[in-house]
Amino acid sequence: MFKFGEFNLCTVSDGKFWLDGGAMFGVVPKVLWNKLNPADDENRIELGLNCLLIKTPTKYVLIDTGIGEILKDKFKNIYKVERDFGLIVSLGKNGVKPENIDFVINTHLHFDHCGGNTIEKNGVVVPTFPNAQYIIQKQEWFDATHTNERTKSSYLRDKFIPVEKAGQLFLADGEYEVLPGIKVVVTNGHTKGHQSVMIESDAKKAIYLGDLIPTASHMKLPYIMGYDLLPLNVLEKKKEVIRKAIEEKWLLIFEHDPKTQFAYLIEENGKQILKPLQNENFKF
Repeated sequence: MFKFGEFNLCTVSDGKFWLDGGAMFGVVPKVLWNKLNPADDENRIELGLNCLLIKTPTKYVLIDTGIGEILKDKFKNIYKVERDFGLIVSLGKNGVKPENIDFVINTHLHFDHCGGNTIEKNGVVVPTFPNAQYIIQKQEWFDATHTNERTKSSYLRDKFIPVEKAGQLFLADGEYEVLPGIKVVVTNGHTKGHQSVMIESDAKKAIYLGDLIPTASHMKLPYIMGYDLLPLNVLEKKKEVIRKAIEEKWLLIFEHDPKTQFAYLIEENGKQILKPLQNENFKF
């Protein structure tokens, strides 16, 4: 956990999983993306499940909840879920219990972003964070509860319907301030109701990108996922975020990168360079 203005930030891991590399990079040929994201024998690449914990002076905010504990063996094998421990243990290592969380923000409701929203207790699926308000975009909720043949496999209802039943659901309709200095902003493209989270304190700015830019490799403009429902929207949003990140010195927070969670973007000699907080510079 590190200081960011008046807040404390840290990633809390729900482990790692593997997705098809071709789907993750869309029209980009494997000969290009495989250099930085080597695929396994099933053509899958390693991805992190990097949820974000924000400690304000008075509240705890959790952004996304990973893939969760309610997993069938077939599912775990398909997505090659790997972890020594999950989100709850990761939170515990930071001295935080599920009942301490005041707000859960879901960037969207795909299973790898809201899987930890719920947990099974005594045979009943209930919210993992009993005292939290879960914040989701109204459009995302509609799409998650009105799926079609292309989208239904990404939305697992037991990850979010119990939140509504428990009376803990809040549907934002566009930009919404959760707490002073923490707001959700619509960055649709991956889904129509996808949101990212802006964090601002003491003139410092950060953005939790969600699946707008899931890994450091996706900073390259053509690297757009086959999973994105509105790829041209993603392209325009990426251009906007990259421009503002350079101009306003935003801290970028990557949800799915297995190595780089935090980085700044700078320009040197006409080239854009990503500077991770802990890793060597990543040039693109």
